[in-house]
This record gives sequence, structure tokens and C-alpha cells, in this order.
Amino acid sequence: MHALTIGFGLGFLVAMQLGPMSLFLIRSTLRGGWTVGLAIGAGIALIDALYAAAGAAGAASLLAIDPLRTTLSLIGAGVLLFLGVRTLRDAFRVRVGAETAAEVASPRRAFATSAAATASNPLTIASWAAVFAAASGVGAAGGPMLLVAGVGIGSLCWVTLLATGTALARRSLGTRAMRTADVIAGAGLIAFGTALALRAD
Repeated sequence: MHALTIGFGLGFLVAMQLGPMSLFLIRSTLRGGWTVGLAIGAGIALIDALYAAAGAAGAASLLAIDPLRTTLSLIGAGVLLFLGVRTLRDAFRVRVGAETAAEVASPRRAFATSAAATASNPLTIASWAAVFAAASGVGAAGGPMLLVAGVGIGSLCWVTLLATGTALARRSLGTRAMRTADVIAGAGLIAFGTALALRAD
């Protein structure tokens, strides 16, 4: 099987898993619209591809250095906790169609936040290293570069679908539903951040 096809499937399926960045994308798309959601998705896909490349290059071995792994885990936990607390705060300020420019992130700001938050989880490198070890065992034709490209394209495809679906649903949601989405996303981000902090050693 061709490496690009395998990479696409891996990127798509890994991105489909409900995690902190999926919650962040959904919540931000509901509040900021489709372009903000796409920007967040692009940040996720970029970091997935970069971490897949790092995994293919063997960077996961760096996580064997305990102080580095602990530091990265605590930074990641801090980023997720910050996003979660901010989301919960916003849950009680949401006014559908009445957000100010300061309250709705620009696509550029959304992309930067998404890339930083996705990159803050060092376990992502370890996950992609394991995926690449498994993928190399099936003898994918085309080599690691096409596998990495496929991961990025697959991840981008899923987050684009998620942002588009969320943006379409946004049109029919009222204030209560928006507030509920913020509460769920905020609580989820805090839970993921807390779990990452507790696993840091």
C-alpha cells in the first residue's frame, strides 16, 4: 500500500479521536465561526504532521530524559488548564451574534493558539513514533516523507469536516446551547490538563 494513503488514513483516524483540541475547535467555531474553526484545524494538522515527522526521525527518544518529559508535560497541562478556565469564564458571557471583536479570536490568533496548545502535549510525539513503527512494518511504498504528508492531509481533512459541521450547526443554536457547549468544552479541557499534570513525573 502506498505511504501517502496509509498516512492519510492514520492522520484522519487519529484526528477523529475526541481530545482537548477537538473540544477547543468545536467551542471556538461555535463562538467565532467557520474561518476561526478552519484556522484552529490548520494549527492542529500542522503540529500533527510535524510531530509525525519528529516521530519518524526518532525524536521520541528525547522523552526518555525525565526532566525534559516532566517539563513539557507541565507546560502542556498549564496551556490546557488556561484554555479550560477561559472557556468556562466565557460560558457565562456568551451572547449569540453579539460578541465584540476582542472576544472572538481572529483566524491568525486562533491558528497560533491551536498550534501552541497542540504542540504542548509531548505524548503526541510518542504516539506518532509508535504509529510510525507500526506503519513501517507494513512496508508502505513511497517512504517516510509521503507518510508524513499523508498524516498532515488526513488530519486537515478531518478538522475541516469538523469545523464545517460545527459552523452549520451554529446557525440553529441559541444562547443556552452555546453556553452549554462552552461549559462542556471548558470542563473537558480542564480534565485533560489535570490528567496531563498528574501524569507528569
